Amino acid sequence: MRPRTLAALLAVPAALLFAGSAHAVTNPQIPGLQVALKGKGFYEGEIDGVAGPLTAKAVRRFQREAGLIVDGVAGPQTRKALGRLGRPLFGKRLVISRGMVGWDVSVLEFFLVQRGRDPGKVDGRFTHRTERALRAYQKRKRLAVDGVAGPQTLRTFGVRTGKGLRPARLASSGRSVKESLSHWAGHYGISPSLVRALAWMDSGFQANVTSPAGAWGVMRVTPETWRYVELFLIGHRVRRTPDGNVRVGVAYLHQLLHEFRFDPRLALAAYYQGSWAVRKHGLYGETKRFVRDVLALQRRFSV
Repeated sequence: MRPRTLAALLAVPAALLFAGSAHAVTNPQIPGLQVALKGKGFYEGEIDGVAGPLTAKAVRRFQREAGLIVDGVAGPQTRKALGRLGRPLFGKRLVISRGMVGWDVSVLEFFLVQRGRDPGKVDGRFTHRTERALRAYQKRKRLAVDGVAGPQTLRTFGVRTGKGLRPARLASSGRSVKESLSHWAGHYGISPSLVRALAWMDSGFQANVTSPAGAWGVMRVTPETWRYVELFLIGHRVRRTPDGNVRVGVAYLHQLLHEFRFDPRLALAAYYQGSWAVRKHGLYGETKRFVRDVLALQRRFSV
């Protein structure tokens, strides 16, 4: 991932990130984004938790109208501009209760619908109907039936609570770099030889290299891309360890492969040059050489 294309790396892809289709990556925050965009009149689809082309188009349209950088990412500035429904992210407030309005309420309502409850319209407003649905859910899960989504209830939705995204509570894996590459390639269903080739091209399997722009580690991940992957692809913070670096890089490559219909040439180009730049300008000469070299390395690692 190179410094001159950092902004492009954060563009929401056209084929996109989230659950609901055969080629998707889950993210629990997307219903909140869709509700906030719909509230502003920019999203016309269903609140389905799928960041497909309609969601991507809506984010860019809103950013353009709001005078923001049009990068397709619902980052802090975009969420702030979305108003009350643009924050806080689900899991940031320890308690969600009747009368509250916000992104996290939208996600809670969506989760209740997914679990067979009826909170009414998924609109980010915690009404008496939301409370009734939540009580029914709590009763079924044998929780304290109080109609309030506190830490115990929120944990049942698989989201850690607390202030913002929190580090995953995982000890250091103790894996070597090569073991991490193989492990996360298998986890994300990517060819191990492709992952190893990309890692060798980026860093020579060195865990602590850092570019002038801050791209760090085996997979040369920039801080911006790291935050993007944590927020939109993984859903929690990943420790800044060699194993964490590999996971973030491989998760990002996995998303790019889905975006570019499993064409490794285009996915690698987007990893190097940025997804938006690949779509708008095609492959730069430098990018073509990078992709050619990685694919040549893949053939060697496949032997």
